[in-house]
Amino acid sequence: MDDVTTQTKAVYEAHAAAWDAERSRALFEKGWLDRLLAFGAAGDSVLDVGCGAGEPVAGYLVAQGRRVCGVDFAGPMLDIARARFPGARWLEADMRTLDLGATFAGVIAWDSFFHLTANEQRATLPRLCAHVAPGGALLVTVGPSEGEAIGSVDGAAVYHASLSIGEYERLLNEAGMRLVAFTPDDPDCAGHSVLLAAR
Repeated sequence: MDDVTTQTKAVYEAHAAAWDAERSRALFEKGWLDRLLAFGAAGDSVLDVGCGAGEPVAGYLVAQGRRVCGVDFAGPMLDIARARFPGARWLEADMRTLDLGATFAGVIAWDSFFHLTANEQRATLPRLCAHVAPGGALLVTVGPSEGEAIGSVDGAAVYHASLSIGEYERLLNEAGMRLVAFTPDDPDCAGHSVLLAAR
């Protein structure tokens, strides 16, 4: 298990084009994205952490009039995103050390945060919260319960982990946030487990 926890970046760098080709554009995320966007307005900035190649999440945010700042640690993913949305801001960075010195009306970590180990999540969630402006919100996909799992990107293994919802809520509260909603294995969102928090 230790090896797979450290290879996520290399997997996404090597398989960026294949991942992008296979990524659903059905926008099953729309309901949750709209809930996040309800905390702001057109013209607001949204931080997309683990943005990948920009579709469909960043693309939807741009279409809704948001100024998108996308962050990913896989350069080849960002190359695709920059070509698609040259008007957005794309930064190569690791969420585990993220410190942009700015806040955003919305922060999203969709299908990215859950690649961190439990201890990395405990250290990183406060970092994400620190980028949420007053009145803003945070949207994160996690697991349905505490545990670990192995997923796949174009046949290559990738690590997944989750804390318990109780621990997530405690960490959010300590960071000045409140849990608004949590739906494990959401049937309306392709089975994703999603939490929404607000400042």
